[in-house]
Amino acid sequence: MTSSTPPVPGATAEGEPPAPYAVPRNVPLWEIFVTFLFIGAISFGGGVVAYLRASLVIKKGWLDEDHFLSALGISQALPGLNATNMSIIVGDRLRGLPGALVAFTGMTLPGGSMVLALGVAYAANAHNPYVNATLVGVGAAAVGMLSAVTLQIGHKQLGQILNVAIIAATVLMVSVLHISLIWVLLTVGPVAVFLFRPRKGAEGADEADARERKAP
Repeated sequence: MTSSTPPVPGATAEGEPPAPYAVPRNVPLWEIFVTFLFIGAISFGGGVVAYLRASLVIKKGWLDEDHFLSALGISQALPGLNATNMSIIVGDRLRGLPGALVAFTGMTLPGGSMVLALGVAYAANAHNPYVNATLVGVGAAAVGMLSAVTLQIGHKQLGQILNVAIIAATVLMVSVLHISLIWVLLTVGPVAVFLFRPRKGAEGADEADARERKAP
């Protein structure tokens, strides 16, 4: 029995160099809407990143790991919720402005409807200990999912000394020194961009490696 799950972009047979990532073409707008509607309906708390990766990278193959991390980084650096920012970026990449609009609508529709209904229900049952216990359990599960997906998508960054140093500096400034996230972005961000800027020598080496792999 063959699997119906599409391959992750860039994945090839063992021993072969990864294929370059290409943006999927002609993705139906209804499929974009339904995909983000499903993500928005089943994701809770910080676990939304795990659902985004599972749907967009593993199941649909609309992004590869590197482009998912790039989109996630942009989403976190911009104002607003990561999930909604991510839906707009991915929808725009797939189908332009119409794709961004349907992705945003699908992502926010379930949560907005649920928050409206649950807000009314919680106001009437705020002192119920079972309700509060349920919310604590959901919060713990969300933290666990976020921790798991952080290790899954961040293993490349955790394996390089420079990346670990930037991560440690960010954690120190935000969690220990309690510096505003805006100032952290304005200081650590430009430093990271400078350190990882493209270099002509490195680009030439990459091109030479690619030519060697293509040579018979």
